[in-house]
Amino acid sequence: MHGMSPREFFDRFQQHILAGELGLADDMYADDVVIEWPFARPGMPSRIEGREQFLAFAAPARAALPLRFDALTDVVVHETGDPEVIVAEFRLTGTHTATGRTGSAAFIQVWRVRDGKLVGLREYQDASAINDVLTAPAA
Repeated sequence: MHGMSPREFFDRFQQHILAGELGLADDMYADDVVIEWPFARPGMPSRIEGREQFLAFAAPARAALPLRFDALTDVVVHETGDPEVIVAEFRLTGTHTATGRTGSAAFIQVWRVRDGKLVGLREYQDASAINDVLTAPAA
């Protein structure tokens, strides 16, 4: 495997989230990357194929997200029998920038990295916890 390992990709993801960037650098995604959210929130796609398609979706979605991420905690990374794949569990805490409401949600992500590029990410998120922060009135 050339370039970063799946664990190094996840470490970079954590750094980006806490720095206020909501994803990896554009060139870290493989041309044929597949991003999946099996339990997507209403109005969100459950699967996007291809770097250009993902970036076209992600840029406006990230810009419209009224959240500041404050902490990424309870991180557990599981190595798998496949050297391209890790499973990461964590809790993400954020603050709604307009209402000041703070909340946290649990996530599980399955990362697949090949030849230094992200080729697959499957994310399971606590959609109801995220929705609570996004829709609640000011704290």
